[in-house]
Amino acid sequence: MPPGITDAEYVLAQYDGAVAYMDACIRRIFQRVEELGLAENTLIVLNGDHGETLMEHECYFDHHGLYDPTLHVPLIMRHPSLPRGWRVEGYTQHQDLVPSVLEILGIEAGIDFDGRNLLPLVRGERASNWSEIYLTECTWMRKHGWRTPEWKLIVALEPDFHFKPEVELYNLIEDPEENDNLTKREPEVVEMLRGRMEGWISKREAETGVRAPIHTNLNWHGSETHQGPFESSQQAYDTLHIGDPGAAARLQARDAVPGRDG
Repeated sequence: MPPGITDAEYVLAQYDGAVAYMDACIRRIFQRVEELGLAENTLIVLNGDHGETLMEHECYFDHHGLYDPTLHVPLIMRHPSLPRGWRVEGYTQHQDLVPSVLEILGIEAGIDFDGRNLLPLVRGERASNWSEIYLTECTWMRKHGWRTPEWKLIVALEPDFHFKPEVELYNLIEDPEENDNLTKREPEVVEMLRGRMEGWISKREAETGVRAPIHTNLNWHGSETHQGPFESSQQAYDTLHIGDPGAAARLQARDAVPGRDG
């Protein structure tokens, strides 16, 4: 656990409270649209920009890394033309949202979007929008990867502050929680996925005429005390670590006092 955390359930309860509050706010949006008589001609879209890691993979209570708790985001759409209570399987990306919204609203943009319309999935005409997805992380660590329905490859471009291995490979069917790194046992799969990833990067660089930013943004961390890539995980940790163990302990102690408001 992070320094200062003596009660993980306390932290999880803060997340539960935030989710409950957001649920109430979203409910009010739906209620107000109904009150205004706009429900039959209004599209409501609820989407997240990232997931959240609680205690998985020792990436405590934050939203970084390329594990599925961070990659998987909510997408809820409400419109009279869409079926109610319908959960759609398959893989989509944020870039699919704009062409889908325009299609639902009947707007012809005349733009060749990178994203793919979601409605064929809703209608059962297509199983998934994507069979392979390129992954990048450049907020708290510089990594990229390649995901298929069966496999996930994660490659660190410099040491990360979680002291993770340079290469990670997970079988998402047999190990959906991504706990068993198969890099050493499945070297051929690693090379196959790495080849697919590098091929896609090269293709995009040729199409755009720009080198992939993951390779050029070497001061991604924004540190004023360190320049360029980190040379070790300890260096990354010492440079990037934030938080106050003392404050964490005080908050937990405060809220543990029976009958105290706060």
